[in-house]
Amino acid sequence: MLGLILSPRWIVWHVLTLGAMVTCGFLAAWQWRRAGSALGSALNVGYGLQWPVFALFFGVIWWRMLRIELAKVSEAPEPSATTEPSAAAPPSSGPSPFAYRPPAMRPVTDAEDPELAEYNRMLAALAARDPHPQD
Repeated sequence: MLGLILSPRWIVWHVLTLGAMVTCGFLAAWQWRRAGSALGSALNVGYGLQWPVFALFFGVIWWRMLRIELAKVSEAPEPSATTEPSAAAPPSSGPSPFAYRPPAMRPVTDAEDPELAEYNRMLAALAARDPHPQD
């Protein structure tokens, strides 16, 4: 948990969130001072109340993002020390986040799901009739 909170990515999030909250605090104080002056209006009072709400919003979003990341880390299975990688499998850094590979498709038979098989046949017939196939 501490490793995640002190990671460079999360340190940036901490600084940005804290900066946004402090900025909202300064803006709220400025609006309150302006509301108390001769040029102030009810609009300044409204903004003076609104800026702390924005600061609270930044804090809540930061907290929710942190909890989501912590849940992901706690759900991830830890690699076992007893299992060794297969000698036949080449080492990889994982799939590229930019490469999309659709799941392997196989035809559905009438025995497995007759409605889905009929639907697939109908789609194939429509695709065959299409005068402008999209590549």
